[in-house]
Amino acid sequence: MRRYENQGLGMRKLIFVLLWLSVAGTSAADTTADFQNLLDEHWEWTLANTPLLASSLGDRRYNRVWGDNSPSDIERKHIETRDFLRRAYAIDRGALSAADQLNYELFRRLLQDDVDGHQFQGHLLPFDHQGGVQNLDSVTNRLRLETVEDFDDWLARLDKIDTVIGETIELAEKGRKEGIVSPAVLMQRIPAQIAAQLVEVPSDSPFFRPFADLPESFSPADRERLRTAATATIEKTVLPAYRKLDRYFERKYLPAARASIGLSELPNGSAWYEHLSRSFTTTRLSPDEIHRIGLNEVKRIRDEMQQIIVEVGFEGSFRDFLAHLRTDPAFYFDNPDDLYTEYLATTKRIDPELVKLFGRLPRMPYGVKPVPDSIAPDTTTAYYNRPAADGSRAGIYYVNLYKPEVRPKYEIEVLSVHEAMPGHHLQIALQQELGDLPNFRRFMGFTAFVEGWGLYSERLGYDLGLYEDPYSRFGQLTYDMWRAVRLVVDTGMHYKGWTRQQAIDFFTDNAAKTEHDIVNEIDRYIAWPGQALAYKVGQLKILQIRSRAEVQLRDGFDIRAFHDALLGAGALPLDLLEQRMDEWLAAQ
Repeated sequence: MRRYENQGLGMRKLIFVLLWLSVAGTSAADTTADFQNLLDEHWEWTLANTPLLASSLGDRRYNRVWGDNSPSDIERKHIETRDFLRRAYAIDRGALSAADQLNYELFRRLLQDDVDGHQFQGHLLPFDHQGGVQNLDSVTNRLRLETVEDFDDWLARLDKIDTVIGETIELAEKGRKEGIVSPAVLMQRIPAQIAAQLVEVPSDSPFFRPFADLPESFSPADRERLRTAATATIEKTVLPAYRKLDRYFERKYLPAARASIGLSELPNGSAWYEHLSRSFTTTRLSPDEIHRIGLNEVKRIRDEMQQIIVEVGFEGSFRDFLAHLRTDPAFYFDNPDDLYTEYLATTKRIDPELVKLFGRLPRMPYGVKPVPDSIAPDTTTAYYNRPAADGSRAGIYYVNLYKPEVRPKYEIEVLSVHEAMPGHHLQIALQQELGDLPNFRRFMGFTAFVEGWGLYSERLGYDLGLYEDPYSRFGQLTYDMWRAVRLVVDTGMHYKGWTRQQAIDFFTDNAAKTEHDIVNEIDRYIAWPGQALAYKVGQLKILQIRSRAEVQLRDGFDIRAFHDALLGAGALPLDLLEQRMDEWLAAQ
């Protein structure tokens, strides 16, 4: 009898376990579905609230709107972001798969960072000398203008440009009244940019350019209609809006711009900069620690530079050598066409060599284009624009051809490997092609990883057969030094009370960049506090991970496999990148 009772007890236990597994399985499935729904809902919310992002990704649904950036709507988006974060915290992370646990952690971090940063009211600094409302015509560089409907959509956006400018003025005025204003040294660059919009004849407006060169496939009637509509919209809406902006900026905002440059000079500015330092580097490093890392890197790179100076037989001091590089015409092209041709030739030399270092390359191509004339004098040497998500637009490596006499030949190789291949285009295009990732991971990123990879890629130039000339090697060191200097001057200006001139002098004393580039760079760091810290901090972490893999694997180290693993999950915070690569290393 006891035997049958035991059997009955065992059967009851088995039934209980099966029921528990069934409930647990349902719970895990429900949790996964809830999390996926949350990600999908937030992505749709992101596209609806940032229509330019949607358009740049090839999603045409919001092509006729700019998005609301009034103070009240910014507050609405903050409240809704907090609600997304609350719902994320309600998800049982332990019930998710390993892959979704990583998705969860990245999603939570992005939301938390957004919520934490709102307190500093950065949206009350809406003007940026590197681009913004004063040259919205440049938005067309990121849009699909292929069909008649595309041009009609752009016209619909142009007809609302007065609202965009009105919201910008509203934010700036609120910031002015609260003592949150931009540095005068940056704002002094903007009147000339606004002036470029103040034309007398609509056909001379930068906004008319896309209509001046309409596709030949359009019918004559459509071309005439679109040009007539563009002329009317520019005259009725665009020009009056920019005249209003010009009056406000010249009469109210520019006179109120502050003499100081550091973020610490603004209300709660030191805490704001500490937040930005953590956000951009994805570390817990303090600004003081980052400053010390920068000083150490400057010393290390300076020693390597000195060895090249000895190698080329230059007689004179380090400062003399830098002056020689900045002033000798042999290091510069005398016209923009030759400079552009050299950029094109360099990228073509790089591309066939990439198979030596990567097992997987992106399917999406990239192109090389000049930086638009309207922003070239005030922006950096080069930058990269990602491809459209739907494959309708390639990635673009933009190169600055303004004043070729200040853009050294020996920088072309190192700049190209950073901005194009194997730097930003390879990493970002590959990430977009990782179809198993949720959209927020495919199309967004962590600056420390993205820019850290770009800077790490500069050293890969040696593996690609570049830097054979000692001056090109000095160019690579100059770019490495450039990012080390950033750690020092960015923390110096925004946290330690450095003046703008002090930062310019430190940069000039340690890097061979020309004076024009150095001033533009320093002003960029003033305008974008903390972002410049991400490059060197990210590069050092990637180099540390690679060094550990080379030591442990020795002859078994495969650079192609290492790079494929490093890029295989898209952009990650540095701590999670290290964890992922430690797991990869253990599996080897």
